[in-house]
Amino acid sequence: MKTDRNAPIGVFDSGVGGLTVVREIMRNLPDERIVYFGDTARVPYGSKSKNTVIRYSRQIVHFLETQQVKAIVIACNTASALALDTIEKEIDLPIIGVVKPGAQMAVETTQNKRVGVIATESTIQSGLYQQLITEADPGAYEKYLHKKDGTLDLFTQACPLFVPLVEEGWTKDPITEEVARRYLAEILDKDIDTLIMGCTHYPLLRSLLRKVVGEKVTLVNPANDELGRQKYQFFASDGVERFNAFAHSVLPEQISDTKQVQIENY
Repeated sequence: MKTDRNAPIGVFDSGVGGLTVVREIMRNLPDERIVYFGDTARVPYGSKSKNTVIRYSRQIVHFLETQQVKAIVIACNTASALALDTIEKEIDLPIIGVVKPGAQMAVETTQNKRVGVIATESTIQSGLYQQLITEADPGAYEKYLHKKDGTLDLFTQACPLFVPLVEEGWTKDPITEEVARRYLAEILDKDIDTLIMGCTHYPLLRSLLRKVVGEKVTLVNPANDELGRQKYQFFASDGVERFNAFAHSVLPEQISDTKQVQIENY
């Protein structure tokens, strides 16, 4: 399939969290055009069934195809974990998820081979982070030969309240900090030195999470390794004014003309 090199990259997420991925694409690929869709009417995805997440993802991909995108980034860890394998078999476009880069980065970053993952319930239950880290290139462990069995210990924690708190804009609120401390207490007792922020909403809590985990734990953001006409276009399934306000706080460029889409029609 021949694609137009000047066509935009399509990016989608369950809500505003994927704007952290858009920000990295803007920084690293400044010449690329972007079409973003945030499914703000149906957020969060983390408590939904696999079949539902696949159905939502399929509708959004169909919409992005109408925008003549040349590639699609699933800027949602839950959708990456539950829908990527299915969707990539159904379309001709390149499609990229955000789970694998985070797993690989954690393997390369950890010094004591004790890694934590915080994510939605669905992402944790999918077992994909566990699988990808287990399958990671053994060469990544060569400098850690002092640990005889050569294995990496992975500790996971679902944080279902983080997405609604971020969508509410409570990224620095004392309530959010208290929630974070309760979620992370057990995983921090495991002496981890690396923590994967396994949901694209979570980097919006980075400063708060840094305060909770301390300076000795490396925070891994999978988005950091991703990819006359209007350069950037934004769409949402609900609450476009609120979406615009949030985008303004995250992105380097002012966003004011997000369009609402009836995504169930796709």
